[in-house]
Amino acid sequence: MPYQDETIPVYLFVGFLESGKTKFIQETLEDKRFNSGEKTLLLICEEGIEEYEPKKFVVNNVEIRTVEDSEDLTEEYLSGLMKETKAERVLIEYNGMWTVSDLFQNMPDGWMIYQAMCFVDSQTFMQYNSNMRSLVVDKFNVAELVVFNRFERSMDVQEFHKIVRGVSRRADICYEYTDGEVAYDDIEDPLPFDVNADHIVINDSDYALWYRDIMETPEKYDGKTITFKALITRNMKFPKNTFAVGRHIMTCCVEDIQFCWVVAEPVQDFTPKSKKHWVMVTADINVKRHKLYKGAGPVLTVTDIRDCAPPEKEVATFY
Repeated sequence: MPYQDETIPVYLFVGFLESGKTKFIQETLEDKRFNSGEKTLLLICEEGIEEYEPKKFVVNNVEIRTVEDSEDLTEEYLSGLMKETKAERVLIEYNGMWTVSDLFQNMPDGWMIYQAMCFVDSQTFMQYNSNMRSLVVDKFNVAELVVFNRFERSMDVQEFHKIVRGVSRRADICYEYTDGEVAYDDIEDPLPFDVNADHIVINDSDYALWYRDIMETPEKYDGKTITFKALITRNMKFPKNTFAVGRHIMTCCVEDIQFCWVVAEPVQDFTPKSKKHWVMVTADINVKRHKLYKGAGPVLTVTDIRDCAPPEKEVATFY
């Protein structure tokens, strides 16, 4: 079957220069458990000190290509590589200075992220986090696993844990100590609201945490009732009597503030007074397919909605 008729699994490795991506990918391609003879495209978007040793790969059908400029990472170029190599899977060593969204926007049809891992040099991480926070957030947002390597016993696990959890509650965290020990993060992060209650009330200060949690794990909210304060708005492209209910969230800096919303369907006719119309909403949550999600997502059936004063801090944060 031609490759273009199949789903192409993509394994994405992100992190900054000298974070351990090359070493991990090399070891992966040397591992018989990862190789069943598939034709593989290894796309290198960042070249550090370490170099690949193809002779050590378990199979000899790995095609290596290098991309030096993010502007070259177009859908046309990537599709051309697939035709040229007839690859059945793709491994990408991504450049830490490029945003992951640029890659996602240009992935050919059929490409699907099977796994995304972020590698971090613990020795330099705090400096990157202070000076390039938006790029750190960009990588943590997509990672299923964050690996802190070169970790010292003197380092504060809680500090590293808190930074990751400020971006993602979904990602697993692993610490590779300089003495060779590997430990997985088992610190519990209870949510500041009772997710097991039939009726969940979200405080103004907890909106960002709730929004991230319901978008990452919507199934645990299915059938629940929720009350929270938000802006309500709609545009002409929305289906009749369908609204966006949400708040602006700042992940790391002013430049990344986004309006983060869920679909709401009031049970009665309702027209927002303005684009900054603050309301207190009570609604039943149903996880189902909806055209505004382009798939399944939490849909609120509003049972009560009333005007209210804006929260003390109108832009929600994770801290």
